[in-house]
Amino acid sequence: MTWDDAELRDFLTQQITWKPSDFDDNLEVAFIEVPLDYADPSGERIELAISRIPAADPRRRRGVLLFLNGGPGGDGGLGRLLPTRLAGTPPHEVYDLIGFDPRGTGESARIEGEASPTTTPFDSRPPDSAFAAITADMKERDQGCVRAGGTLRRHITTANNARDMNVIRVLLGEERISYVGWAYGTLLGAVYGAMFGAHLDRSVLDSSVHPDWDWRTQFASQALAVRENVDLWAQWAAERDGFFGLGDSAGRVLASVESVAESLAPLGENAALRTSFDGLVGTMGAARGKWRELGTLIGELREAAGAGDIERVRGLLAGQTRWRPGTAAGGLRDAVLEAVTCETPWPTDLEIYYRDMREFRGSRPYGFGVMRAQPWVAAFRTCVPTEPRPAVTRGDYPKGLVVQADGDPFDHLPGALAMAERLGHPLILVRDSGAHEIYRLGGNAQVDALVDAYLVDGELPPARVECAGEPRPDVPADANGAARHGS
Repeated sequence: MTWDDAELRDFLTQQITWKPSDFDDNLEVAFIEVPLDYADPSGERIELAISRIPAADPRRRRGVLLFLNGGPGGDGGLGRLLPTRLAGTPPHEVYDLIGFDPRGTGESARIEGEASPTTTPFDSRPPDSAFAAITADMKERDQGCVRAGGTLRRHITTANNARDMNVIRVLLGEERISYVGWAYGTLLGAVYGAMFGAHLDRSVLDSSVHPDWDWRTQFASQALAVRENVDLWAQWAAERDGFFGLGDSAGRVLASVESVAESLAPLGENAALRTSFDGLVGTMGAARGKWRELGTLIGELREAAGAGDIERVRGLLAGQTRWRPGTAAGGLRDAVLEAVTCETPWPTDLEIYYRDMREFRGSRPYGFGVMRAQPWVAAFRTCVPTEPRPAVTRGDYPKGLVVQADGDPFDHLPGALAMAERLGHPLILVRDSGAHEIYRLGGNAQVDALVDAYLVDGELPPARVECAGEPRPDVPADANGAARHGS
């Protein structure tokens, strides 16, 4: 199939009917049709939801700017709402802001799975005896996707998302589009450039997926990224031992953290408090602005757990989130993540997962690192996508930008370094930062200004620019006679 085939003509000549959105008075929405299978355009059709906020200054309009964040797959079905996040910014002056719900998400043709029960409580450090039950729960999650996913599941791929983007481009009457992608959107933007480079103008890839990693490697890298942030916090806290009293070296601070984890394990049912604690350490370790709060909280938890004061422990951990693959039985849920992540190979040998779970349980428990090692639905091979994920190569399009925080806990720094090198794009690196999805979503004025200048005026920065992230808390390092916090 080529894009000149008569079988695609109906899709490329359909009329877009824009209607006001109930979400925002400035946002227009519409539905278009695309092939379920681009190899068989005469077969089943599916709908995509798209959105638009027209350029604020039509006299200066230079085209359309398409967005996607979140994933893998898309941001919980909110892609069509993304233009509202950039309304009123400099790019809005010159671009129509275009959003869409990728296939499988939001108001587009949805891919669903049955909400699956779980038989074993989520534990951030599960014993070997729980591995079989964790696997059984994940297999049931996969079977819920099999039962509810239908034929759509095999066609939820990055390549098809790129093809859908190209249909959107044609229907908007644009020879080229500009693009901003965050997280999974970086991979989609890079794949679009590889497949349709002649139709890509300016592009920004923020919080980058590694162009060469399979999805399992990408997931596992999150556990390492979280641990690196925790290690940086531990060194910072050690330099302020007179304030926090957790230890005068990074190793001793981490020993204090582990002491608290150990004391929490027998408190509460099914190690739930320790699991919350591990999640908290990972989350707050990435957020530089919360480092003082984390150090203080660990000291307070150590005191409360040591006294067996479970109510105080619960109060200190209140509001911390816990993630569990699967939800209570009954109903349907979005299952695009399970579909997209099947497009790269996963081991079928469960012992590989169990080996890694043991390692992560010991070395990377924070931020639920073990979750990144355990079996995933793709291990059971019930979804075989119609095609493998395309290789990321430099297409025939202008240089763009890669934006990355060095401590991003979701998309590890090596991914952005590799993406920038592969595509020959300048890199905007946010130093000493655990931010994720930065441009116009993270409140970094320096990054926003650099990217705005590129998107609006075509001003590319040097090959590498470093920006400051969120400052660390103003707690001076120990000096002679420093007082211990709380004394």
